[in-house]
Amino acid sequence: MCGITGVYAFNMVGRISMINVANATASLAKRGPDFQDIYNDQTVALGHRRLSIIDTSDNGNQPMFDSSGRYGIIFNGEIYNYAALRQELISQGVAFRSKTDTEVLLQLYIREGKSCLDKLNGFFSFAIYDRDERSLFIARDRIGIKPLYYMQDGDRLLFASEIKSLLAYGIDKTIDYSSLYTYLQLNYIPAPGTIFQKVKKLLPGHYIEIQPEQINVDSYYTIPYDRDNYTRAPYEEQCKKLESLLEEAVQKRLVADVPLGSFLSGGIDSSVIATLAKRHKPDLHTFSIGYRDEKFFDETDYARSVAKKIGSEHTVFSLTNRDLYEKVGDILEYMDEPFADSSAIAVYILSEETRKHATVALSGDGADELFAGYNKHAAFRKIIEGGGATHAVRLFQPLWSILPKSRNNALTNKFRQLHRFGKGMKLSSTERYWQWAGYANENEATRLLSQPSREALDYEHYDQLKKQLLHHIPAKESINDLLYTDTQLVLADDMLTKVDRMSMANSLEVRVPFLDHELVEYAFQLSDNSKINGEIRKRILQDTFRNVLPTELYNRPKKGFEVPILKWFREEMSWMIKNDLLADEFIKDQGIFDVKETRQLKRKLFSSNPGDVHARIWGLIVFQSWWKKTIG
Repeated sequence: MCGITGVYAFNMVGRISMINVANATASLAKRGPDFQDIYNDQTVALGHRRLSIIDTSDNGNQPMFDSSGRYGIIFNGEIYNYAALRQELISQGVAFRSKTDTEVLLQLYIREGKSCLDKLNGFFSFAIYDRDERSLFIARDRIGIKPLYYMQDGDRLLFASEIKSLLAYGIDKTIDYSSLYTYLQLNYIPAPGTIFQKVKKLLPGHYIEIQPEQINVDSYYTIPYDRDNYTRAPYEEQCKKLESLLEEAVQKRLVADVPLGSFLSGGIDSSVIATLAKRHKPDLHTFSIGYRDEKFFDETDYARSVAKKIGSEHTVFSLTNRDLYEKVGDILEYMDEPFADSSAIAVYILSEETRKHATVALSGDGADELFAGYNKHAAFRKIIEGGGATHAVRLFQPLWSILPKSRNNALTNKFRQLHRFGKGMKLSSTERYWQWAGYANENEATRLLSQPSREALDYEHYDQLKKQLLHHIPAKESINDLLYTDTQLVLADDMLTKVDRMSMANSLEVRVPFLDHELVEYAFQLSDNSKINGEIRKRILQDTFRNVLPTELYNRPKKGFEVPILKWFREEMSWMIKNDLLADEFIKDQGIFDVKETRQLKRKLFSSNPGDVHARIWGLIVFQSWWKKTIG
């Protein structure tokens, strides 16, 4: 795992940016603490920060050039099938100078060009420079596990693993109000947009080809999906194939020349990954965090039960509310774009503590999006099937509106879910998906913006992006349609962004076996019924591993990887909310938000019926913190 950045200059003006490549590279230090180097000529500047995982010798340092000096690479990620590809290249007469997957990728590209992408199994963003042709090729992995940002104008193209690296080049920091509008609804910004008008995210499965007179951005991969063509294999055979594919994916991800462990939250997903990893790594070390002051959020008993069952060495990081709160400043400081999934706090701390014991960790991310693990999936299923329970929720909607709602305990959280479900039932399939994906609807987001911000918002651009994101959801819903959209939106732009940023902030590489592209493709060959059946979510995953996991995992309510931020807001962070980031005077002077609306949100936060307002408040806190350090 590493950090990459670079400049392609189209003229003398563009070359001026090259003087900043050292600072741009240094800004990625946490992504790669082991080594830094840069390369530049009259056309290109390349910077690399290395986190040594495979072949930790100096032979793996980058930028790396082939023996002819013509081709050079900077690479962030891992190629899991590099050993097989290496043997294939050796049989063709290639002589290697290192044992790295980086050199394998470079040599494969030299021989096969962009077609090499079809052979890669892994996660990556990389750039390869051809000095003779003065061409640059940049690519991102199929699913979007590793990030890549870029900015282009008539003088240059800049790219980097993180936006903070682009900022080091002195880019235009004009806010994209369409992105801000979306952020106020979802708490993150979907690709290809970013908070800046001029900066874009390279979409998963895409590449950029740059020639002296031409730039081409194109797709090389989309997840194959045919909603009318599912596997007809018996269910038992489906389970066997899933286990085989997942075990193979885990086994591939155990290769490392540094200590490797596994996250273990106590949920099904991470438990399955840890169980399979233990089969092939007898000395597996597992890690989890618990909340000493908030038992409703604590799942460490389940994690200990799994660790005992599989025989892993297990470490629990038990935290108080004060421990969590003291990390908020570090997390806000690391954010170079507004991103307000509050579970990022837990991932940050888990990564920080795990890094004291390991350099690589396996994670269970991706299973919910592939196999229908969220509450919203069960809710969609109920709407599709209809029936008495659905009718009752609709009938009692006025009651859900007045009952106390929050995430602080099981009862009020259930009221919150029923209220959210009832409101969504009235909407079209696409609008229902959009509302359940976020925390505010369009009207609420509009009211939160000041009049000048509304006037700066390009509603047509926003509508086009939303339509593009939701085009897989037809009027007649299926669960797989929702899951396919989840992989493009929630997975790529929320979950994977969260894991990458928070793990890389602590120089920890996180690998996600569920997102092996062969497993992802198989998941979309399975029918809705294989994934969700009545109240059973992730049915095939649960059934496949039922005999190897503790029974108590199957009788517990699903919880996200959450932190108790509502209590913080009312206690430790109340001063910050009232007198700093959301203070009326700051809101007025800044001019982005409507002060009457922010006052209303603060009143609701400190009321007896906060609902989901904590998520909106956290979104504002993250944005305000980002704005003060980046714009203000």
